[in-house]
Amino acid sequence: MSDCGCDIRVESAGQARTLWVLLAINGGMFIAEFGSGIVADSTALIADSLDMLADASVYAVSLYVVSRGDRARAAAARLSGFLQLGLGVFVLLEVCRRAIVGSNPEPAYMMAVSTIALAANVVCLRLIAAHREGGVHMRASFIFSQNDVIANAAVILSGLFVFLSGWPWWDLLAGAGIGTLVLWGGIRILNEARAAGIAASEVATIASDDEPVSN
Repeated sequence: MSDCGCDIRVESAGQARTLWVLLAINGGMFIAEFGSGIVADSTALIADSLDMLADASVYAVSLYVVSRGDRARAAAARLSGFLQLGLGVFVLLEVCRRAIVGSNPEPAYMMAVSTIALAANVVCLRLIAAHREGGVHMRASFIFSQNDVIANAAVILSGLFVFLSGWPWWDLLAGAGIGTLVLWGGIRILNEARAAGIAASEVATIASDDEPVSN
């Protein structure tokens, strides 16, 4: 029986459906968290919302390459990694700015909105877990979802600590932690993309060497 590649098409269709759901959830939560972060004057909420925006961008890139070859997927993962690095740097700079000018976060907003975001990201993590071995672009998406869950938990805890202590720096510490987590995630993704790119190049070289030479 010949190999028609039907399994690849089925896998790609399943990945695409999952990525569309992730894109919708992260896009919606970015709007909700960013607006709430401004109202609540919370660095942690704004940092988490920007993480959602970066994730939505990465899911859109992954949708573009979901049915393409390994080289395209590795390139998408590299782009994802650089997006994460840029976001991490921006978040840390925002933390520094707010540390200088001051802030007065509202813990009730922080905890309420982050609890909703946590529930949304747990759904995302469960969806993407089934596809995390489906290529480096999907592993990158899985790393993002893991980081999102951790970041949401950090914001909830920081809101609780601000409420109990009245010390606003818990919010800044959570923002700094999210920025660092995002940077580390970007480094992990770039390392995986580099390895995947090398593997794809080696496969392409072997295939080229095996091609018959025409006279």
